[in-house]
Amino acid sequence: MAQNTKRSINELLANLFNHVMDLEGKAVITSQFSDITNNDMHIIEAIGIEEPRNMSVIAHRLSVTVGTLTTNMNGLEKKGYIRRERSQEDKRLVYVLLTEKGKKAFYHHRDFHKKMIKAIIKDLSGEEMEILYRCLQNLNHFLEPESIV
Repeated sequence: MAQNTKRSINELLANLFNHVMDLEGKAVITSQFSDITNNDMHIIEAIGIEEPRNMSVIAHRLSVTVGTLTTNMNGLEKKGYIRRERSQEDKRLVYVLLTEKGKKAFYHHRDFHKKMIKAIIKDLSGEEMEILYRCLQNLNHFLEPESIV
């Protein structure tokens, strides 16, 4: 692959990252959710709407420590986005669940990502989507903390 193409790919990735972060912040943090940050939205996404998750699972999904996450959770709880619930089986475990307000934020954030994916794949054939998927898997693998040494 030509050096210019590699350089162009690098510039494109850097620009895409900056654009996504900027646009996501503008699209997701609306007047309805002005009391939280884009980072808070990602925490809400990591909590999810499926089964309750404990702090360790959420911290792992976000690649942060439980201590770091606790500070953010305190703020989200005060603002009414989450609630904590002790496990009935093991009282040492605390599960985090989204409140109705938190679920609204979750769906709002998810809709932004759905629109973004739709825009990315709108003109791609099945084969091109497979290639894009493999490229993104390779990038994700490279960005995993244990792969960068």
